[in-house]
Amino acid sequence: MADVKVQSLIAGFTEKIDSFSPTFHSQDVGQVIEAGDGICRVSGLSNVGNAELVEFANGVRGIVFSLEKSNVGVIVMGSYEAIEEGSLVRATGEIASVPVGPGLIGRVVNATGQPIDGKGPVQATGMRPIERIAPGVIRRRDVDTPLLTGLKPIDAMIPIGRGQRELIIGDRQTGKTAVAMDTIINQKGKDCICIYVAIGQKKSSVSRAVALLAEYGAMEHTIVVVASADESAGLQYLAPYSGCAMGEEFMEAGKDALVVYDDLSKHAYAYRQVSLLLRRPPGREAYPGDVFYLHSRLLERSAQLADNYVIVPASSDASVLSGVDGKVYAGPISRHEGEQAIKTMSNAATLTLRKLPDSGGSLTALPIIETLLGDVSAYIPTNVISITDGQIYLEGDLFYAGIRPAVNVGISVSRVGGDAQTKAMRQVAGRLRLDMAAYRDLAAFAQFGSDLDKATQMQLERGKRLQEILKQDQYRPMALAAQVMVIFAGVNGLIDKIPVARIKEWQEAYIKYMAASFPQIPSSIANEKQITDAVRAEILSATETFNASWN
Repeated sequence: MADVKVQSLIAGFTEKIDSFSPTFHSQDVGQVIEAGDGICRVSGLSNVGNAELVEFANGVRGIVFSLEKSNVGVIVMGSYEAIEEGSLVRATGEIASVPVGPGLIGRVVNATGQPIDGKGPVQATGMRPIERIAPGVIRRRDVDTPLLTGLKPIDAMIPIGRGQRELIIGDRQTGKTAVAMDTIINQKGKDCICIYVAIGQKKSSVSRAVALLAEYGAMEHTIVVVASADESAGLQYLAPYSGCAMGEEFMEAGKDALVVYDDLSKHAYAYRQVSLLLRRPPGREAYPGDVFYLHSRLLERSAQLADNYVIVPASSDASVLSGVDGKVYAGPISRHEGEQAIKTMSNAATLTLRKLPDSGGSLTALPIIETLLGDVSAYIPTNVISITDGQIYLEGDLFYAGIRPAVNVGISVSRVGGDAQTKAMRQVAGRLRLDMAAYRDLAAFAQFGSDLDKATQMQLERGKRLQEILKQDQYRPMALAAQVMVIFAGVNGLIDKIPVARIKEWQEAYIKYMAASFPQIPSSIANEKQITDAVRAEILSATETFNASWN
């Protein structure tokens, strides 16, 4: 009996051996010749490309960063302590990518997209390369839709539009991150996904920021990407590109996204460190010569995509964009082109326009730059100022004087301007910026004079009240209608008799009064996005009534 079993086993093994057909594949393998500080030099990888992933013997991955004649420079994406000279490295043929999709919303991930919040694996819908060519001019359209920050001085004087790149710049501890946080909190319920990229910050600071966003319900629409100060310079270099890739996924799905890079000064420091370790030639301030391209290729990826449509039979299944039996009558085209084309068709009554899903989205960027002693003419600040569509300059002197947000309206600017502002805000804040700039100059001049004429005194008194109106507590973004009503009262002299010290108290009571006694006014402003003659008369009458009864 035993012999039969042995014979059966032998026959089985023989059959498997006879049926075995070996397969061969070639793989690019190299060897570490230098390692340390988050980077490696590898020889022998003759066929790798830039930004290609390589894998070390201990399973840690890296990104090819520098291609040279005899070796390649690699950024290590993880712990580099165990990587030694002589270790084997293999090319994977994959381009550096991060997980993307709605599954990342509410999560805290590292620069490679791996979760670090202890909530289990990320439910990603796919992978997206961290480096991508920015959308071309043809794919874009004008920035004309406001992205409200909830901060009165910004929404009134330096409006930001969806798809814009607006720089937040100022010395340390002047409220730059607070402006970004308020903007993220204000996107709640506005169908805008936010990505907050923390670069080179302490983990305790990031933890506080995440806790703050969770407290105000903002984590429900936010992804946090972290490359903390104790991580390698390579990961700090990768983090903003990873965050941008996550935002692009939503933009190309036809949605709106906002990405905050906090901050790009530390990003430039990390890039300089990696470049010098890999012995790239240093230039001005030891930065490599392509440091401008470092940020331009990142920020150019922010855009407002054009709406593209196809013409399909009106009776076709709404889920099938190409129409019945895959027949497309025209497209992709703009809405105007589609409407004009349908008018000329004999079967126009049976046709309809349908929007393509990968169009119409936007990615707005709020990069942050830290200056030293207010020097906006330094190397990295001037680079980023020239790339962006405007800047919000936060001044230390204003901050310490209690004017918060500490926006200096003199050198702050939005190059999109009124195009990204609702008509209601344009109507009330049209002259606010000039009035505030004139007030600051006049106040500085008045310090040296004793006798001022009555008109100058009135201008100073109104300027003081407008300045008080524009102050705002941190993490308390204000709805558009409330902003419009308060600024309307200020610029039209309706608060000239209110004591300056009580302006904040008046403002809070006024907003509550208008919401309770005249709800049709804020409702009309919010829905119509403009102040009609009838609404204007109502605001004047209601404000005068409130002022008469308020004490």
